[in-house]
Parts: sequence; structure tokens; C-alpha cells
Amino acid sequence: MTDGAARFRRLELTVRRRVDGLLQGDADGDALGPGTDPEELTLYQPGGDVRRIDWNVTARTGEPHLWRTRAQHELDTWLLVDRSPSMAFGTALTEKVDVAERVAAAVGLLTAGPGNRVGVGLVDAAGLRWLAPRPGPAAAALLTRLGPAAREGDAAVPLADALRGLGARARRRGLCVVVTDLVVPDGAVERPFAWEGPLRRLTARHDVVVVEIDDPRERELPDVGEAVLVDPETGLQREISTSDPELRLAYALEAARHRDQTAAAVRACRAEHVRVGTDEDWATALARFVRERRRTPARRVRRTR
Repeated sequence: MTDGAARFRRLELTVRRRVDGLLQGDADGDALGPGTDPEELTLYQPGGDVRRIDWNVTARTGEPHLWRTRAQHELDTWLLVDRSPSMAFGTALTEKVDVAERVAAAVGLLTAGPGNRVGVGLVDAAGLRWLAPRPGPAAAALLTRLGPAAREGDAAVPLADALRGLGARARRRGLCVVVTDLVVPDGAVERPFAWEGPLRRLTARHDVVVVEIDDPRERELPDVGEAVLVDPETGLQREISTSDPELRLAYALEAARHRDQTAAAVRACRAEHVRVGTDEDWATALARFVRERRRTPARRVRRTR
């Protein structure tokens, strides 16, 4: 068995045993049409299906009303996976990019179903490339066979542009999962972020989940004396003394502010948000999110007609 096949098999076992059940099966459509669930009560028009007449409403109003139903169709899922140099970092169990690829592959497996398709967008130092939609297990297998991510170089495509590209690709309403560290090249820690507008437009049409990947050293600095920090995307270096308690406190406060601001931004865009750290079991974090999602179903887009 090749390394890629072995990784896929391990991932499949992990998902099936511990996280199974996320968004499986057919998805409700966003257009009214043939289906099973009542969606909209309308006045009866000649030629309408008399079997769908609501006799209680008809008796109260004196005019015949019937239910139109929500169409049902297969689920289209798009995964946008950040593999930029800032993701090739990790000081705990693994690197951020490894967690991102495993989470994305797990979503591919969990959305498997008759007719369901999964498309993948990869953002790395070379730019943004798209992999054609395919069945979920095939997309998951592909994500387990990716080569190493670049460890340095500019982020060729900002997250905002990648989200715009995702919106252009995801033509039919469905599920979009964005896996990223939400770290922007200019180091901004406060709103508004450049990616908020494109994300808000995406959530107007799709169910969107933002999976934020981070590392414990991005939340606070350890006391290890003199250290040289290097920005992998710009190459800038800064020598600091991590033994300075005031510097460590200032860093932790800025990191906490960034976490608060990104969470507020994702929430304001009406996307779902889950954080996964390199210092925790990604499967446990994903399972926790799945359980919460079951208790609070995803917002369904409603359009005025």
C-alpha cells in the first residue's frame, strides 16, 4: 500500500468511527419545486395540484390556498483550502497545513452521497488552482496525496480574492467550507478585514463554514530567551527577547484581539465558525462542531419572491 493510500485509509477509519454523520444524504434545494417538505403557502391557481390544498387556511380565508414544496437535489460542496506559507507552521502535534488538509478531506468523506459532488480550491504560493468536482471519497483521497506546501514565498492570492473565485465557481447553491488561518499578509488584527465582503456575498447564497486553524505559539510566546521571528510570506525578520514579560503580554493581547475580531467578522458575515488547533485532536474538534450543528441546524437562505 502506498503512503497516500495508507493516509487515506487511516483518515477514512477516523472519520467513520468518530465523526460520521455530518451533512450526509440529500440536501434541501433553494428553489420551490418537486419535493416533500412544505415551504410556501400560496393562493390556488387554475391547474394547481388540488392534493396540496390546505383546507384549514382555505376555510379561514374563504379562498383556496395550497402548499408549494421545496425542491430537493444532491449536495454540491466546495472546499477552499489555504496552503500558503503561513500555514506551513506548527509547534505542537503537527503543522497547520496538515490539519487543514485532514479536515477538508474529512468533510469530503462526510458529504458523500448519491449524486453529491465535491470541488476543491487550493491556495498556495503558486496561486489559486481548482480541482474539478468529483465524488466526496475521490476528493478526500486527492487531498491526502498532496505534496508538501511551500514554506516561504508571497501569498500569491489573498483570501478575499480566493473567496471571490469560490463564489464564481460555486454556481449552484450548496455548502462551502473554507479552511484557513485567517492570517492576512499585512498583519491586520482589527476589522474590517478585506475578506469580509466576499465572505458575506458567499453566505447570501450558500451554507458556509469557516474552519480556522491556529497554533499555540500564535496565541502566546514561550519564554525561551533571544529568538528571531521570520515572516514566511515576506521574509521579514525580527529579533526579540521572549524573556521580556511585557512583550509576551503585549503579544498575547494582540493575538487575543485578532481571535476576537476574526470571530466577530465571521459571525457578522453569517457563516459558521469552528477553530481547530495544532495542539488538539482535529477529529475531536470536528466531532464537537458536528454535534453542535445538529442541535442548531444551519441557517437556510430565504429569498423574497
